[in-house]
Amino acid sequence: MSTDPIADYLTRIRNAVSAGHRIVEIPSSNLKKAITKILFEKGYILQYKFENEGTIDSSIKIALKYHPVSKVNAINKIQRISTPGLRKYVNSRELPRVLNGLGVAIISTSQGVMTDKEASKHNIGGEVLCHVS
Repeated sequence: MSTDPIADYLTRIRNAVSAGHRIVEIPSSNLKKAITKILFEKGYILQYKFENEGTIDSSIKIALKYHPVSKVNAINKIQRISTPGLRKYVNSRELPRVLNGLGVAIISTSQGVMTDKEASKHNIGGEVLCHVS
C-alpha cells in the first residue's frame, strides 16, 4: 500500500508517458477521479474510463495523448507539490501560475478539486496537489 496515493497516481502517469505507453491503469479513488477529469478537460489525456465502480478493485484506465505525427506527448511535466510530510496551502491571492499561465495547478478546495484558474474565479484557496505542463 502506498502512503501517498496521489504521488503514486502521478508517478504511474509519468512512467507510462516516458515509456511511450498508450494506456495506463491506476487504482481508483474519488480524488484521483477528480484529477483525471481535470486532466481530460484541459486536454492532457485523450480519454478515461472508470472500471468496476463501487467495488474494492475499481480502477481508472487512462488513454494518454500523443501528437499524431511527431509522437510527442501532451504531458511534458507532472509534479507533486503538497506531500503528506509537507502540505502546501495557499489562499486565493497566492494561487500559483504554472509556466506563466500555460500549465495547470490542480488545487483541492472546500468546493472540490479544481484548477488554479477556477479557484481564482471563485476566490478560494486550498491545498496545491500538483502542477501539470
